[in-house]
Amino acid sequence: MQRDVMEYDVVIVGGGPAGLSTACRIKQLAEEAGTELSVCLVEKGSEVGAHILSGAVIEDRALAELFPDWKEMGAPLNTPVKGDEVYFLTSNEKAVKTPHFAIPKPMHNDGNYIVSLGNVSRWLGEQAENLGVEIYPGFSAAEYILEDGVIKGIITGDMGVAADGSHKDSYMPGMELRAKYTVFAEGCRGHLGKQLIAEYKLDEGKDPQHYGIGIKELWDIDPAKHEEGLVLHGAGWPLSESGSSGGFFLYHAENNQVVVGLITDLSYSNPHVSPFDEFQRMKHHPVIKQYLEGGKRASYGARAITKGGLNCLPKMTFPGGLVVGCDAGTLNFAKIKGTHTAMKSGLVAAEELFKAIQAGRANDEVTEFTTAFEASWAWKELHRSRNFGPAMHKFGTFLGGAFNYIDQNIVAMPFTLHDTHPDHAMLKPANECEKINYPKPDGVISFAKLDSVFIGNVNHAEDQPCHLKLKDASIPLGINLEKWDEPAQRYCPAGVYEIVEDENGKRFQINSQNCVHCKTCDIKDPSQNITWVTPEGAGGPNYPNM
Repeated sequence: MQRDVMEYDVVIVGGGPAGLSTACRIKQLAEEAGTELSVCLVEKGSEVGAHILSGAVIEDRALAELFPDWKEMGAPLNTPVKGDEVYFLTSNEKAVKTPHFAIPKPMHNDGNYIVSLGNVSRWLGEQAENLGVEIYPGFSAAEYILEDGVIKGIITGDMGVAADGSHKDSYMPGMELRAKYTVFAEGCRGHLGKQLIAEYKLDEGKDPQHYGIGIKELWDIDPAKHEEGLVLHGAGWPLSESGSSGGFFLYHAENNQVVVGLITDLSYSNPHVSPFDEFQRMKHHPVIKQYLEGGKRASYGARAITKGGLNCLPKMTFPGGLVVGCDAGTLNFAKIKGTHTAMKSGLVAAEELFKAIQAGRANDEVTEFTTAFEASWAWKELHRSRNFGPAMHKFGTFLGGAFNYIDQNIVAMPFTLHDTHPDHAMLKPANECEKINYPKPDGVISFAKLDSVFIGNVNHAEDQPCHLKLKDASIPLGINLEKWDEPAQRYCPAGVYEIVEDENGKRFQINSQNCVHCKTCDIKDPSQNITWVTPEGAGGPNYPNM
């Protein structure tokens, strides 16, 4: 069966803020110029927003550039930040509240909004469709079309393929979506973005990218405890007990809901660490528990974040396209925010692509993007915060925090710190590290992994090829188990990986049905043996209001 071929001016991969901003802006420019441009956007989730997961507190700067009248248009930024608190948890019961003046300036949230980023993306999707963008939800971009060293578009994933590779009655081959230019905006550790960075050596001369795993829950809480607009951030316990780093957040959104989560830096060294279990026990700390008691958990999800910043930001252009947003790594970790910078990268991409197409160009490298992005406020912001992450990794929470306070509040340091150790290489052998006995979940404040996956509305077609590929099937038991007690059992927040023992001995089991598409395994596996590829379109989580 032959593939259908469709031609566009621009194809965009990913229905998050960066991809949708690119789509909207390029159609706006075409409309202003009185010309027609065909723009197609593919999104692997069942709908735009289904796979979007973030805290999220956002700045409206890029949104206001894209839609100056966003308030009148009904954009779902309904909860302005009214209070900002930062804590250091010193133990499972005690905490120190940081005075407001001692908080690094980038972490101040005056003028920002608590949002569901999934709902913001859904709204942006509606605006894109109103502008004439063709959006195809439920279609994964399985591979890019590479011809003579140039990206010419993408091929969507085949549908109706059985686990053994045979074609079911429902089989449909993927489509070729060809374009003058292709924009990759898949979010953190996008599987095509990862390949493109390697294909074109886009990260040559850069520090290795750094990541965190963010785990989040949405709670309906007692109205008497709800303080709409209150933002809490913090660090310390429980991660400090295992020598790990990261931080928590708790945001009071609208409708008596809070979002609570923990970001664990994936540079941790103890292979016994389980970010999921660290999060579950963190919720029992009085600073957090006081709000959750008497409430009910509504949803759960997890997603890796790209947090290396400017030092790790790859070249974003190549022949035939660009990689933008968190696919490249535009998040400002000093602010714990990436939506505004991701959107800005998309806006700059749209403007430069529009100029190129208007000039009659196609399938070349739009190098003008680099100059334009480096002249933007987003690049300047990333440059200003370039030392934040490396300082925390090099000097630890206290000394790193002191360095960042001086760097961000008093005087900008005239030098650049670097962190040249990739996250997957940081694990120590299991026999050199202390085992961690995590408390059993109580089913009230803390919960089990599989119960959590269930409320994330995770689903994949059962009879399809496993989308978690092992380069060498012998490594999990032959190397990882012996050296690191196979950390995939713990770093995965969805119970995908298990060591199962029966009468035939031990085996490594992959429960791909559970996968929430967080990409942690692709990042943290110490042998770099796991590759995440797209499952059949519309598979994975379906996050409501996340």
